[in-house]
Amino acid sequence: GRLVFRAVRELYPNECQVVAVHDLSNVAVNAHLLKYDTAHGIFPEKIERTGNNVFTVGEGPNMWTINSMEGSDGPSKLPWKELGVDVVLESTGVFRKKGTDTKEGYYGHIKAGAKKVILSAPADDDIESTLVLGVNDSDLKPETQCISNASCTTNALGPVAQTIMEHFKITNGFMTTVHAYTNDQVVHDGVHSDPRRARSACQNIVPTSTGIAKALPKVVRSLPSQSFNGISFRVPVVTGSLIDLTVLVEKKCTRDEVNAALKTATLSGPLKGIMDYSEEPLVSSDIIHNQFSCVVDGLSTQVMDTKDGSLIKILA
Repeated sequence: GRLVFRAVRELYPNECQVVAVHDLSNVAVNAHLLKYDTAHGIFPEKIERTGNNVFTVGEGPNMWTINSMEGSDGPSKLPWKELGVDVVLESTGVFRKKGTDTKEGYYGHIKAGAKKVILSAPADDDIESTLVLGVNDSDLKPETQCISNASCTTNALGPVAQTIMEHFKITNGFMTTVHAYTNDQVVHDGVHSDPRRARSACQNIVPTSTGIAKALPKVVRSLPSQSFNGISFRVPVVTGSLIDLTVLVEKKCTRDEVNAALKTATLSGPLKGIMDYSEEPLVSSDIIHNQFSCVVDGLSTQVMDTKDGSLIKILA
């Protein structure tokens, strides 16, 4: 949520405005964590607490006034109607189902007066739409109220898989994501429902599951059913992750042809501004604060002929 706040302020300060944040912490903590970020650095504008539950961002005519709400109230109890909220970003990771009359869910934001809800993670039910920018965002309809923006892995993988599917026709694929650790892990060994995530995030490579097999066909619909799977490794970096995609394709191709298709896709069409292509020797820290959903590492592309097509490996 804080990173979306930063991105909106940096990229669209005049087109939209954040008017409220809701968190378990108080206004002082919320303002402090917005200003100081271990991975992305210090927020470049002035942040000032001006009331018991209010802080401001920026100065002059484009200053934002933010209502900071503390507590564990469910979505349906929040004052979105009074604040005139148009869109809620639901990024707690808790409310991934629509909910019912007796159980809170993401639809509670609509009940509270918001017009639209964006889930920052995959939904745990059949949400109206799961959208990945540049891949299937054209499916968005004006009447849709609640959408999922899928996972970070799906946003990185979707543009690459879509491009390879269009040019070379994927028959089967497997993906490994080398993923920065998350706050679902522990700093020191401790109790967790997943024994592997119970081990220190900053001292281990932690194999774990990924929902990509279920998520990817929802956005790249031309993929054959049951054709894709993957695994995740959580590693000791705070941000900056990698996807390692290996696919069998019907069309025989070369490394240069694969890289050309990926590079061309970044220059025009729906993936321009969404996917980037590089032939520089980058490492994970080089992509921190990068605005693209993924950066294809053209230096690492590999292609091998098979009996009926080609085997392609792509890093992004």
